[in-house]
Amino acid sequence: MNFKILFLLIPFLPLSCSVSKNKKTSENSVYAYLALGDSYTIGESVCSTCNYPEQLTERLNKNSNKKTSVKIIAKTGWTTTDLLGAIRLENPSTDYDLVTLLIGVNNQYQGKPFSIYEEEFNQLLKMAIEFANGKKENVIVLSIPDYAYTPFGQQSGKAERITSELKRYNQYAEKTAKEMGIYFQEITDITQQGLENPALVASDGLHPSNEAYSKFVDRMIEKVSKILR
Repeated sequence: MNFKILFLLIPFLPLSCSVSKNKKTSENSVYAYLALGDSYTIGESVCSTCNYPEQLTERLNKNSNKKTSVKIIAKTGWTTTDLLGAIRLENPSTDYDLVTLLIGVNNQYQGKPFSIYEEEFNQLLKMAIEFANGKKENVIVLSIPDYAYTPFGQQSGKAERITSELKRYNQYAEKTAKEMGIYFQEITDITQQGLENPALVASDGLHPSNEAYSKFVDRMIEKVSKILR
């Protein structure tokens, strides 16, 4: 097993920095997008503009006269607890036009009690709505990728367990999001093609690749375009 890969998700090692861009520069000229998450949002092991928030922003800017700016609050290894702490430090404004949330894989990976995810995911959803100026229809929750379908996941000897546990996380996230009137975007199935299509896995053998993130955006773009219309 690759030792370096094994610890990519653990937060106490040096991690990639979060990306931060300015919010609206003009109320009428720029849409503001806030992306909350972990390594799957910051884009571990891909280029700085290859993660899904950056690709989504680029796609929007190509297809619209009104530009979109993105602020990312995410780091590799973050659990729901870590993300909550970072949000409190960052103290984002409450007038974003779009907010996305993808979180939970590190709760599962680190064996945190599921009850922590249940409690803190609800808190994060409420915060996401607040950041979207109270508009729940402007929030999108993405399902958690399934790293069982990567070389790392296969080498762990726990692939079936990983898939089963992440399914529980995603079922809870979808149920909770829908109960709160928030759109839930399924992307897990894309990552479950990682063994048959290695191009969907980054060079570290664990995280999604640029191509996989592009497919995330393909799934999201119609809904996002409606939100920002």
